[in-house]
Amino acid sequence: MPTWLSAPFVSDADLDTSVAIVRLITALLFGCLVAGVYRITRGKEDSQGPLLATLVLLTVLLCLTTIVIGNNVARAFGIVGALSIVRFRTVVEDTRDTAFVIFAVGIGMAIGAGYFLVPLVAIPITMVAALLFQPSRENGTRKTKGDSKNGKSKDTRFTLTLRVERGFLGIDSIEQLVAQHASDVALEGIATARNGTALDHTYRLTLETDAATSALFGALNLIDGLQGVELTRG
Repeated sequence: MPTWLSAPFVSDADLDTSVAIVRLITALLFGCLVAGVYRITRGKEDSQGPLLATLVLLTVLLCLTTIVIGNNVARAFGIVGALSIVRFRTVVEDTRDTAFVIFAVGIGMAIGAGYFLVPLVAIPITMVAALLFQPSRENGTRKTKGDSKNGKSKDTRFTLTLRVERGFLGIDSIEQLVAQHASDVALEGIATARNGTALDHTYRLTLETDAATSALFGALNLIDGLQGVELTRG
């Protein structure tokens, strides 16, 4: 091979290729363990698929970065400068997820530096710590999401606005219909609309489930004389 072609690929440090391969494969295995710890301590429903893959990739990539840096301080500062341009725009919902990201980074760096015993000790200890300080599912925000899947609304308070033509006489029967589907029904106010040709009746009410919300909205739309129905959460 010509010198001008081989010279750019000459490393300034000796690196055993087999050592690098073993470390990277080990980082992949330990990255799967980190993702497994995250899944176990968070639960199948709470764990995020993309974050699981990110934890594995971070472990491998940080192992690669540590291998490349080696003992070269100048190369370390160069990589830090290069990585400083990266901006993560994904919002991490829970600070515990951030801790697992740092966990994956630490495991990857340890393996890249050749400290295989450190991950073997750190992973069980971290798992025990995560289980001991696992947040309550009854009060967490993820429980609220689960309630939505089971048909229960995230927020049970609603604002209902009914638009009727001026002189409409069936508002009492409509209020009785609303009371059959909702609770804590209270008239908030009445306002004119369409240059005085219509009236808007605004109510505050409680609907416990999404099914009740859909049923009320469907029943109101079947009433003759109603010019508009608006049902908003909150």
